[in-house]
Amino acid sequence: MATVRIPSPERPRHGHLPHPRHRARGPGLVRLQAWRTHHPAPPGGHPAPRRPGHADRRRLHRLDPPQRRCGTTPRAPGRRLPTAPGLTLREAAVNLPAHLPSTSRSPWGNLPATCNVAPVRSRATSLPIAAAAVAVVVGSAACGSDYPLGAEQEAAAQRGDASLQGAVTASGSSAQGPAMDAWRSGFATLYPKAQVQYSPDGSGAGRGALLAGAVGFAGSDAYLSDEELAESMEACGPGGAFNIPAYVSPISVAFNLPGITRLDLDADTVARIFRGEITTWDDPAIAAQNDVALPSLPISAVSRSDDSGTTENFTDYLHAVVPGIWTDEPDGAWPSGLDNENAKGNAGVVSTVAGTVGAVTYADDSSVGGPLGRVALKVGDDYVPVSAEGAAAAVDLAARVPGRADHDVALDLDRTTTAAGVYPLVLVSYHVYCSRYENQATADVVRAFGTYAVSPEGQAEAADAAKSSPLSAELSQQATEAIATIEVGEIP
Repeated sequence: MATVRIPSPERPRHGHLPHPRHRARGPGLVRLQAWRTHHPAPPGGHPAPRRPGHADRRRLHRLDPPQRRCGTTPRAPGRRLPTAPGLTLREAAVNLPAHLPSTSRSPWGNLPATCNVAPVRSRATSLPIAAAAVAVVVGSAACGSDYPLGAEQEAAAQRGDASLQGAVTASGSSAQGPAMDAWRSGFATLYPKAQVQYSPDGSGAGRGALLAGAVGFAGSDAYLSDEELAESMEACGPGGAFNIPAYVSPISVAFNLPGITRLDLDADTVARIFRGEITTWDDPAIAAQNDVALPSLPISAVSRSDDSGTTENFTDYLHAVVPGIWTDEPDGAWPSGLDNENAKGNAGVVSTVAGTVGAVTYADDSSVGGPLGRVALKVGDDYVPVSAEGAAAAVDLAARVPGRADHDVALDLDRTTTAAGVYPLVLVSYHVYCSRYENQATADVVRAFGTYAVSPEGQAEAADAAKSSPLSAELSQQATEAIATIEVGEIP
């Protein structure tokens, strides 16, 4: 079988040395040379490895439309070009230089190289087409900016809901982050001209920002203390601020022990682990409650570094159930005498534990996933696993905090319950609003957003996004009525 050798890449046919960067034998050239070595030349010889020129553009321009579709190998009508197995359009059919990369980046985006082929047009015909294309793109962008969530949002605007306008900023609980994203998205669909921005800086930071008058409302995993309520009158008027439960979620005690997804522990053991009194996973106190092979690994307890409502709820549970062991008062700041590893936010502690075998932490359950296991807490005679249903049962047993205003729906949780199926390590996260706003638009947006968040629709959105427990119908109604009391007026 006759073979045809192509000229050496070191000296092409025209006799000039190529540019140094073209001397490299790229994969396309290697494949092309290997194929030509074992195949006879077609009539007229193999095409030379040359730069694309006028003939190439004409051939490409004559391609039938179906042949230019992505995934097909274009060919010029009337003659089938020789194509080697594995060669791309640039290496064979159009005869571009074989040493060029076959997946060169295209001005049309990250599409396969064979999809980015377009017929060559003259300047006279291409300018009107380009102008039309720009007009379409600009028009589409303008529509998208008005209704970024699509047809449902546009329909809401056409129903007249676009009359609500204004922007409100908020900050606070990181546990509320996923739910807040869901609420903001749904709210924007209903009220396309209103905006709510939320920064998950932590419950303490959110309450501080509200008391300073820096935000429209705060997200907090703990309701305002009596001292904070008194302080809030400066920013919120004589009625001060008030608390509305918006997000209910269990707090997980999450650990990283490969192959173990559940451990049964009582509050006594959990408290001693986080106080550093139990230091290995095969400690007799843990082994006595679990029928699994426990590794002899050191325990690394991870706590929150920021002022956290999750920390306050966790320490409140331990102080209520085992006050003789957890002697520190509940607080958003981790006890200074306990030297644990720490990280910021729910995401921070979960990430730290996920990367450390033998580590354990407490976090909103919506943040826990991947390889981490969860603790089932002892309640009465049974061990109750983490669940939205167990958290909802705990909230159903809660009572209103006494001595508060009628529109303040702060809840007092019973951490020591022994009722069946109740998971008492639960987080009730609040939206903290001012009772009065000086700006009408701010008050309108705050009222509308707060009402949406506690509505059955808003609670369903949060449950889908964050595995939270929806508010009961009774609690949702109480929250809605309280939000409706927000007024507009001068703040002395």
